[in-house]
Amino acid sequence: MIDIQKQYKGIILAAVLGIAAHFLSAYTPSFLNGILLAFLFGMLLGNFVSIDASFQSGIGFTSSKLLELSILFLAFSINYHHIAVLGFNSFLIVLIVVFSILMFTFFLAKKVKCPGSIGWLVGFGTAICGSSAIAALAPSVSKDKEDVGIAMAVVNLFGSVGMVIMPLILMELSLDSTQAGLIVGGTLHSVGNVAGAAYAMNSDVGVAAITIKLARVALLSPGLIFFNFLVNRHNVSHWKEHFNLPWYLWMFILITIASSVIQFPPEFLKMMETIGKIVLTIAMAAIGLKVSFKSLVQSGKRGIIFGLIVFTAQIPLVVGLLFIL
Repeated sequence: MIDIQKQYKGIILAAVLGIAAHFLSAYTPSFLNGILLAFLFGMLLGNFVSIDASFQSGIGFTSSKLLELSILFLAFSINYHHIAVLGFNSFLIVLIVVFSILMFTFFLAKKVKCPGSIGWLVGFGTAICGSSAIAALAPSVSKDKEDVGIAMAVVNLFGSVGMVIMPLILMELSLDSTQAGLIVGGTLHSVGNVAGAAYAMNSDVGVAAITIKLARVALLSPGLIFFNFLVNRHNVSHWKEHFNLPWYLWMFILITIASSVIQFPPEFLKMMETIGKIVLTIAMAAIGLKVSFKSLVQSGKRGIIFGLIVFTAQIPLVVGLLFIL
């Protein structure tokens, strides 16, 4: 049960920051979306203003429980029909890339000793769909909510850089629309990054890239199950324990299945997506309130290096498979 008397102050503070960031993001550059803006608002306030202890309980509740809640709304935007529209070779490329990057992420994070769960979250967000993927994975693998904010900042950084640089490079190469769309849709972080880069080239590349990207997004549910298996495979005594997932992950999977077999009205799906983004933005504001500049510098530096390695590894993998298959 929520103790409203103890938590309402922190919840209201995070909500005000998150909602302000959501609406102000319409007037900021594309790389500074509402989620990242809310994180920055929270971090600035938390570092420069002494927040009374009575706010802390609500801030903690908002940073954890709303993060779980947000992905239930975002789950309505995942549709497995996006996989069905791909040809076999294109789907095989997407499948190999996503699960190869997830395995690479898991083992590289241990090898380079990336702090906390930042490496896992950055790699998972890079492999699938940016901030939404991080929000989906975070509650089950991250005990420190600072890791979530840092990971989202890193994937937004590289997604934005890739969105600007990749079209400039690809337009100099002799690629058809399908090949260029596969590279853009198979490597960039969020749907927004993919759309921005692909349509900057031409509409044919845009259509191909968005199709590939949506197929990556549709792999979020199996990706979550697979990554949880990697994390917990040595901590279970029976294979059935791998299905002891948190309640919100089961709900997430059920909603994605439902949205793939039931034709929900477009207005309803748009409303769910908007609510999900607002709830996630409020959660990010609360996470920002708990992040110190010192920890951001220390952990963020390694997170950026890790994100660069994973993103750089993803590109030749996609290009290589494109020409092999």
